[in-house]
Amino acid sequence: MFNFPDFKVPIQKIEGFPTLFGMHELYILREDQMHLEVSGNKYRKLKYNFLEAQSLNSKGLLSFGGAYSNHIAALAALGKQNEIPTVGIIRGEELFSKIKENPTLSFAVACGMQLDFISRQAYKKKEETSFINTIKEKFENYYIIPEGGTNNLAVKGCEEILSDHTHNFDYLCVPVGTGGTMSGIVKASLPHQTVLGFSALKGTFQEEIIKKYTHKTNFELLDDYCFGGYGKIDETLIRFINEFKIKTTIALDPIYTGKMMYGIFELVRQQKLKKNSRILAIHTGGLQGITGMNQKLKKKQLPQIE
Repeated sequence: MFNFPDFKVPIQKIEGFPTLFGMHELYILREDQMHLEVSGNKYRKLKYNFLEAQSLNSKGLLSFGGAYSNHIAALAALGKQNEIPTVGIIRGEELFSKIKENPTLSFAVACGMQLDFISRQAYKKKEETSFINTIKEKFENYYIIPEGGTNNLAVKGCEEILSDHTHNFDYLCVPVGTGGTMSGIVKASLPHQTVLGFSALKGTFQEEIIKKYTHKTNFELLDDYCFGGYGKIDETLIRFINEFKIKTTIALDPIYTGKMMYGIFELVRQQKLKKNSRILAIHTGGLQGITGMNQKLKKKQLPQIE
């Protein structure tokens, strides 16, 4: 039986910014503290997928991701914890020779995950029936999870992020990649709550994903704070993440939660949120990606994330 214990996730008030938050209260749901290696939304997304794989007597689990994928790292860690084989289909054949220098991929291998590197052109076809059939032939009886982990079972898991302890907040803020986590948040939200999604990518295409899983409309997607696109950051964001950690002791990752928190601060600064509102930011984890980002920043001679 796979082990997925329930966690009591703390809600922490953000102090240290009295001038900015005089008319609001900001809290953070510490989903990043759920599990040492599978923190935040990845734990939620994978929980019911693992249980489904078990009910189907699957040989193992397989999914897709890039060089620094939080999803791949989490899948590998849960596979090791539950003693079930895992496979990662990785975008970029050139990464095969760089496993040792890549913290995410080397971690996945250390957990026992088998990595299968494919070209970027082939990776674009990962959702096509012919491609999936090829994968099924190569990895027979493996349970296949989409890139980023989003499917019905993942959304079901993400609904559990909210609880009785989150009912008294006016705004629920969440970083958005594929849209699965936000879909669960919107489904579980209450009528008086507004869900704000901060896209880590250019565009708000995830709205169509969210509409696929819920008919609720109490949400808004923003890409104003994506800093140019997925995986892109600049010195402004680095400085913000480092200053936030100094004042709160809370680490933010540069791909998702850092951009979300920066966006929240900007919305408050621009007086775009209701006065006297209670804001809950959902920390979705992803801190394993900091090491890889710092490698990139060092090569560009930019400041490091502390």
